[in-house]
Amino acid sequence: MDAVAALIVLAALAIALFVLGQPLWPGREQAAAGRHDLRRADLDAAKIAKYREIRDAELDHATGKLSDADWQAIDRRLRADAVEILHELDGLGTAPEAPEDPPPAAAGDGHDPAAATTGEGGPPDAAPAGRL
Repeated sequence: MDAVAALIVLAALAIALFVLGQPLWPGREQAAAGRHDLRRADLDAAKIAKYREIRDAELDHATGKLSDADWQAIDRRLRADAVEILHELDGLGTAPEAPEDPPPAAAGDGHDPAAATTGEGGPPDAAPAGRL
C-alpha cells in the first residue's frame, strides 16, 4: 500500500507542476505573435489589392470605360474599404521596424562632422603635414 500511495502522490505532484508551469512555456507567446504576424500579412495583402482596384478604376475612368457617376460611386466605396483596412492595420500596433540607415553626411563639407579634426584645418582623414 505504501508504494501505491507514493505513486499517487507523485502523479498528483506531476499534474500540479504541469498545470502550474504551463503559462511559463515559451510557445504560447510565439503562437500569439505568429497569429498577429499572419493577420498583419493578410491586411497588407488586402491593402495592396485595394490600392490596385482603385488604380484600375481610375484607369477605366480615364479611358472612358466608366462614366463620371459610376466612377465616383466605385471610387468612394473602394476608398472607404481601403480606410477600413488601414484602421485595422493601425489597431494591430506598429510593425517591427527595419534598422534605420545611418544619417547622410552633412551636405557640402564632404566629411563626417562628428569625426575628430586634425587640428590643421583640413578634413579629418587628411594626414598632418610631414607625416603620411
